[in-house]
Amino acid sequence: MTKYLISFPGEAMVLTDAEFPIVVADAHAVIEEAKAAGVYVFGGGIEEQVAPVLVSADGSLSPDIYPGSRLTGGFTVLDLATREDAVAWAAKIAAACRCAQELREFKDDPAS
Repeated sequence: MTKYLISFPGEAMVLTDAEFPIVVADAHAVIEEAKAAGVYVFGGGIEEQVAPVLVSADGSLSPDIYPGSRLTGGFTVLDLATREDAVAWAAKIAAACRCAQELREFKDDPAS
């Protein structure tokens, strides 16, 4: 099994106020389906109202994150047998969220 990150940036989800609760319900239904299938690992939305910080080895904080680095929107991590399975789940999430999803594969780390 391989873990996959399925995500979208916040600006990709363009919804009216009326559409938002419907999309939330549809997205939660897909997550419940993934949980029932035993493939759900973790997911959520990034709190965009809280600015990210860079944490150094000494514990000091800086608001200057890495250039080009940004994570917004929402994401789901699923543990799946094949990339084809990952594409199928990403398509379900895309349909529920009304926006295309980015798909990334995690490298295997036997220590995790």
